[in-house]
Amino acid sequence: MQTIMIVEDDPKIAELLQSYIKKYGYNVTSVTDFDHVMDDFHKNKPDLVLLDVNLPSYDGYYWCRQIRTQSICPVLFISARTGEMDQVMALENGGDDFITKPFHSEIVLAKIRSHLRRAYGEYAVKVGERVLERDGLKLYPERLEFLFGTKAASLTKKEADIIESLMERYPRVSGREDLLEKLWDDQSYVDENTLNVNITRVRKKFNELGIEDAVETVRGAGYRLNVTWTKAGDQ
Repeated sequence: MQTIMIVEDDPKIAELLQSYIKKYGYNVTSVTDFDHVMDDFHKNKPDLVLLDVNLPSYDGYYWCRQIRTQSICPVLFISARTGEMDQVMALENGGDDFITKPFHSEIVLAKIRSHLRRAYGEYAVKVGERVLERDGLKLYPERLEFLFGTKAASLTKKEADIIESLMERYPRVSGREDLLEKLWDDQSYVDENTLNVNITRVRKKFNELGIEDAVETVRGAGYRLNVTWTKAGDQ
């Protein structure tokens, strides 16, 4: 059963959507803590998100960007805003569609079905799942999973991107500028320390697999995979 997550701060609209969508066989969950939307996203792992624009604390554009660091699931904006720029903003921030209020429930359901088919069903692009392997390590970028022998670690999208770059470029160095460009579209808004924080997280993921000192800092250049481990994970 596919899961739809509703992020709507008007309880009447949220209840209406939840009740209607449930009738058609979907599992539906509604966010109630709008300061911690991503906590609900991680907990429920939705196949599609219905996302309002006007929300407390942070708007829907912000939350869509956060979702896009973790997932490529369809995100459909629902908003009372009707301007062209609002729809452009929704698409540029990672949304897949824009539904204006007031809406017909049948239209919302039709769009949900359409996007689910395109993402997972009969219209989905059938491609083989990628897997990168290096000296006993296996990275599944689309699954956000990292394996070594019998041990596994879950990853964020940015952590997976960094590990993918390190594995692809080995034994060459992954330059800091190259990593910044891969991880963020607009580097001008990225603090230099942000990459350092993500590299630290990647090192912790290697540690979870029982591998220490896996990421070598090459001063003035970037980072390189340090393949000095044994196949301890297979033992």
